[in-house]
Amino acid sequence: MRKAEEINYKSPMYLQLKKVIYSKIQSGEYLPGTSIPSENELAKMYGINRLTVRNGIDQLVNEGLLMRVQGKGVYVLGANGKSNVETVGGFEEIVDASNARSIKIIKQVGRKASDKFSWIFGIGTEDEIYYIKRIINVGGTPSSLEETYIPKYLIPQLDSIDLSVFSIEEIYEFYGIIRNKVNETIDLTRLDANEGRMLKISANEEVMVMESISFDDKNRVVDYRRKYSVSDLCKYSVCMKKD
Repeated sequence: MRKAEEINYKSPMYLQLKKVIYSKIQSGEYLPGTSIPSENELAKMYGINRLTVRNGIDQLVNEGLLMRVQGKGVYVLGANGKSNVETVGGFEEIVDASNARSIKIIKQVGRKASDKFSWIFGIGTEDEIYYIKRIINVGGTPSSLEETYIPKYLIPQLDSIDLSVFSIEEIYEFYGIIRNKVNETIDLTRLDANEGRMLKISANEEVMVMESISFDDKNRVVDYRRKYSVSDLCKYSVCMKKD
């Protein structure tokens, strides 16, 4: 659609821009978890000023469809907005008002499933999966190293989603994936030298490792995770649900 057909002078331009962005969200052009063009880009795109763009975006932020992230941009939320999604269980970082939690993405790539993940996810060996490796920091100190594998067919555009802004559980919620069962094993292990440096621990120091396979309400395997946690910065929680 041409610029002149989208933005004109018949009604307030910020409301027209709001409608355009809303339409792109509804059509799937702007997907939940992804960022929209910057204020400067939108201003150039539609021949309007940045204040008008900001007012249009603010309307959608107030309605819970967009979220501003300082230093990063504006992101699309799911239909239910951003929420504190409860986990089924597992290691949680010990966070209080003085120890903010942050995430650093080390790797977020697509790859072939291979024999192991073909068996885990019930897909072909040549089918695509996503591999995500990230460090979770508490108060600026690395507390966990997490590796996650997700079949691509569940969330085809996962590689365009900023997982330092949204948790995987929030992404599942955006895309209607209900994670309702997790099989977990817990052990102690030692990391290799490189991963030990990521967590700022010595080579012979043991960490807790949790391996988990998550299922959704359709009994599909939705992810496989390995999480290495420094014990004094984490706690283990279990949420039990009675049928």
